[in-house]
Amino acid sequence: MKADADALQALVQDPRYVGAPIGALAVLHTWTRAMLFHPHVHMLVTAGGLSANASSWINSKHPRFLVPVWALSLIFRAKFCAALKKAGLLQKAPPAVWQKKWVVHSQPAGRGDKVLQYLARYVFRIAIANSRIESIADGRVRFRYRDNRTHQIRHITLSGIEFLHRFLQHVLPRGTTKVRYYGIFSPSCKSQLERARLLLTPDSDSPSVSLPPAPDPENKPSAPIRCPLCRVGILTLVETQPPPRSRSP
Repeated sequence: MKADADALQALVQDPRYVGAPIGALAVLHTWTRAMLFHPHVHMLVTAGGLSANASSWINSKHPRFLVPVWALSLIFRAKFCAALKKAGLLQKAPPAVWQKKWVVHSQPAGRGDKVLQYLARYVFRIAIANSRIESIADGRVRFRYRDNRTHQIRHITLSGIEFLHRFLQHVLPRGTTKVRYYGIFSPSCKSQLERARLLLTPDSDSPSVSLPPAPDPENKPSAPIRCPLCRVGILTLVETQPPPRSRSP
């Protein structure tokens, strides 16, 4: 997951593509739709980044893509190789792996409410939902899944033991982090994330939105309180009501 994030940040810092750090959310999944073991990482990234002085939001220089996938694949492979070497695991990977072309699958995820709805269903999804289990009888479990290649619904029946084996191999070990946040999404970058929200609120369709430079952090000004529902409107304190007096019995 870190190799993913590092490869992305290395490319987006190039002014030919963005020229600013982005925000990234990474999710670890280990299964196919048939519950076979297939570890992979999904990442949702912003289509731009915050400028160095936090005064403007910089959109991708290319409207059709964020960074070139062929370059991202090469950098990811190199960083993944370096990470394995640092962990002392490089010798466990077949040498032929590093001679092949690696492919990073990248596509637009949409914007606004559709992305939020997608994430709400997908980020903390488990290997199989109860709705896909069609029957449990005579020690056998039947469930359905959609084939990735044909997009057709298929049905599979497994013994109870085999079903449990497939399911339990996707239970992550204790202490393993399934969701990680990088760039301006990182918990250590809360002020930058709030700044980005302010910049994107006036007109999210403009190619570059600017505000005055961010205030000096030493002054520690109070951040505006946003509406907890829409996250756009700013709440203004008009008056503080004293607590009601308790009535005598």
